[in-house]
Parts: sequence; C-alpha cells; structure tokens
Amino acid sequence: MGFFLVLSTAGSEKEGQRIGKILVEKRLAACVNVIPGIISFFFWEGKLCKDKEVMLLIKTTEKNLREIINNIRKIHSYSVPEIIFLKIGKGDKEYLDWIRETVETGTKKGVKKIIDNRY
Repeated sequence: MGFFLVLSTAGSEKEGQRIGKILVEKRLAACVNVIPGIISFFFWEGKLCKDKEVMLLIKTTEKNLREIINNIRKIHSYSVPEIIFLKIGKGDKEYLDWIRETVETGTKKGVKKIIDNRY
C-alpha cells in the first residue's frame, strides 16, 4: 500500500474547509490541513493572475486517489483545480499506520459527524 500527500488549492478558506471536511467524512483522507494566506501567481486564459488562495494538504492512501480527484472536481469552484499527488516514500510508522487505519476502518455510510461551531 502506498501513502500519498495530495496538494490542492481553493479560492477561499470556506471552500477549502468544505473540501477538507467532505474528504475526511468520506474517509478518503485521514487528515486535511487548510493553510490560509497563500498568494498564487499563474497564467489563466492568457493573462498573468495573482490570487489569494488556501493550500490543502491531504493525507491518504493510493486506493483513494481516483475518488479524491472525483470529489475535488465535483465540489471545487475552479474549472481546473490543482490536484497533485506526492508519494510518501518514508514516514513515521505510527503516523502512516494511523493514515491507513483511518481511511480503511468503518463504513463510509456510518461515519459519525463531528459538529464544531467554529466552522
């Protein structure tokens, strides 16, 4: 089994949190960090753009990559969202075990939702 760090960006913190929450609730990711305050420069439709975005760091296993792509594309406001996979060559065994156990245990239908009023 391979472990992966998936990089993606979102146009707002709210959108990034929504994507992260859905991926974790569906057990497609063990953890999603939403890092606000990044500035991105890129060409889009022939123009140089500068936008404020949030970075998503998504920790998962190889078997979930296709579903992560499908979910991000479905949820995301961008027509071409950033979705980049980085294979995790090595890591702390306990942490990698936690990733595996988190995305593989329980049924996706029966995931208990945690309500946090901060979001």
